[in-house]
Amino acid sequence: AVAEAFVRLHEKGLIYRGEYMVNWSPNLQTAVSDLEVDFVEEQGTLYTCKYRLLRDDGDGGGDGGGDGEDEDAFIAVSTTRPETILGDAAVCVHPEDERFARFVGRKVEVPVVGRAVPVVADAYVDREFGTGALKVTPAHDVNDYEIGRRHGLEMISVMNADATINERGGPAFEGMDRFECRAALWAAIERTGLAVGTRPHTHRVPRSQRGGELIEPRLSTQWFVRMRSLAEPALDAVRRGDVRFVPERFEKVYYNWLENIHDWCVSRQLWWGHRVPVWHVVGHRAATADSSGTTAAYFVARDEEEAYAQARAALGEEVRLEQDADVLDTWFSSGLWPFATLGWPRATADLARFYPNVVLETGYDILFFWVARMIMLGIELAGAPPFSVVYMHGLVRDASGKKMSKTLGNVIDPLEMIDKYGTDALRYSLVTGSTPGQDIPLSEDKIEANRNFANKLWNSGRYLLGNLAVCAPAELAALRTLRASGFGRTSESLAALALPERYIISRLNQLAASVSAALDDYAFGESGRQISDFLWDEFADWYIEISKTRLAGGSSGDDGSDGGGDGDGGDVERAVAARRTLVFVLDSCLRLLHPFMPFVTEAIWQRLPHDASRELALISAAWPARDGAVDAAALRDFARVQALVRAVRNVRAEYQVEPKKRLPAVILCAARAEADTLRAEDAALELLARLDPAALDIRLLTDDATDDASASCSGSSGADLS
Repeated sequence: AVAEAFVRLHEKGLIYRGEYMVNWSPNLQTAVSDLEVDFVEEQGTLYTCKYRLLRDDGDGGGDGGGDGEDEDAFIAVSTTRPETILGDAAVCVHPEDERFARFVGRKVEVPVVGRAVPVVADAYVDREFGTGALKVTPAHDVNDYEIGRRHGLEMISVMNADATINERGGPAFEGMDRFECRAALWAAIERTGLAVGTRPHTHRVPRSQRGGELIEPRLSTQWFVRMRSLAEPALDAVRRGDVRFVPERFEKVYYNWLENIHDWCVSRQLWWGHRVPVWHVVGHRAATADSSGTTAAYFVARDEEEAYAQARAALGEEVRLEQDADVLDTWFSSGLWPFATLGWPRATADLARFYPNVVLETGYDILFFWVARMIMLGIELAGAPPFSVVYMHGLVRDASGKKMSKTLGNVIDPLEMIDKYGTDALRYSLVTGSTPGQDIPLSEDKIEANRNFANKLWNSGRYLLGNLAVCAPAELAALRTLRASGFGRTSESLAALALPERYIISRLNQLAASVSAALDDYAFGESGRQISDFLWDEFADWYIEISKTRLAGGSSGDDGSDGGGDGDGGDVERAVAARRTLVFVLDSCLRLLHPFMPFVTEAIWQRLPHDASRELALISAAWPARDGAVDAAALRDFARVQALVRAVRNVRAEYQVEPKKRLPAVILCAARAEADTLRAEDAALELLARLDPAALDIRLLTDDATDDASASCSGSSGADLS
């Protein structure tokens, strides 16, 4: 796929070979892309020295340059990199700067080197920086390179690949490191009396993302991709809405980069990577010139066999070839990933089915490196953008928002966290701690808390499974097909249940709708938090506790009938309803939580009753319906029960009542319906509020109370605290 992409782009004239200015890493001794360079503001030094003006005959004459009027005429020039003076090809001034207008077209002498170079005028020059005059070193500065091309200046390269000075820098400096040369050359300038002075200067310097060393702009023969024609369709795809970013603000970043894009240097001088699919002719005088005017013959091919076929047809049977030693930028092959992994360039079934895809999830730090290039190459080579949504997450940082660093000692090793707290806890912490485009603060305390949540979930499953052990085979069979029966989805199925069951299923149906909507909006963190809050604060703390009052003694016989014991038929019915509700709610929550905590949810779900003929694994099971029935009256009535329980708990806390001590209570209700509701759930009240069953009195506030369902319920309780 990589060779095919290279060949196709080359055939369309989008890949070419040429000598251009590149970002050079002296440590790695390879070119690096613009995106692999960080510009860092650092304190440096601004050096200012004199370039003596020469007479028209090229002789400075006496002690100065002069122009017939001034024997000592010179142009003062400032630079932060005096070592590059060795490669100066001109001095440049602004065409509207009257201070230097009379010097344009004349020549000056490069300090120490003695080379005569022209004074040229170019609008690029910033008249306010330094002295207003600029030394031009076309082979060692990106902007100087452009000036050099515009004015036809000589490209004088004075550095080797390791940033030492080469023979063109002169015998006095040859072999020196660039920084060693900086000091030595400035000392020589001072000795000649051409130094004006130095001063501290804060400026932005390019450093390698990989090694941190100072990047050296350098002329080098490399392979490039023409980006303008690739960028335009990629820009249009986002403008039309074919591709959108979450969050939307990253569209501006994307536009800014593609609208100001430069050709991409894709060759690297490294030992690893995909080798450039180009074969050079060995020892043959014939040439195939490319856009750079290169004279060495080469053939671009998918493999060596194809290269030899081209070469023999052009140059004869005796031709010898040698593959280019460079490798391709890793982001070139990565840009092909969405379709290369599906079998491209072959027309495979996977490619037809899965390309284009829908969502790409990735970090905002590689928006340029990867995302934009996938879009450009996908449109060019596969005919369409590879995805329609790009979800940009943040970077993982420590709890205080600082970048993790071994030096700072704040690194959280994910493998250590997995060993200590489990994969699910780490995964859930990362997902629920994220907001699109924002960095993720992570702490071990958060991971531990989510491990505790996983334990809570596991214990809820154990509680349910323990209570299913008393079920008759017929009831277990019904539980396996519970979801297919429509239980919990319709108003009719809710109406047959008691208040706590109607409440928890209604809340579950609200949760399924809310979580589904949040996932549609890519609010992954909010979705996970909603599920956790429901499972912990509502299902475990309220319904599971209430279910204990229903399941005690509520076993069923072998045929699903009353199993005898102390429970009557009503107890069994309530127990069966509770087990059905527990299974339905926990099963649904496991489905909702599975994308966040896949391992513990799958382990619990496999132990729950389910129709294995329809759903073998939770990962492929149906998602909970988002249109399940919601009983608004049940939500309102149960909220009153909760308020009553909390009121009693507050009284207990205020008077420091022993946790095990049961209190007598008188509950006054303004409406008969409320009183009936509370009497039906007196066992739940006794359990949740620790009330004395023998001293619980639920009565109407007045003898002539109405059935106004909207009336509030007030309660009073007293206890002998002695």
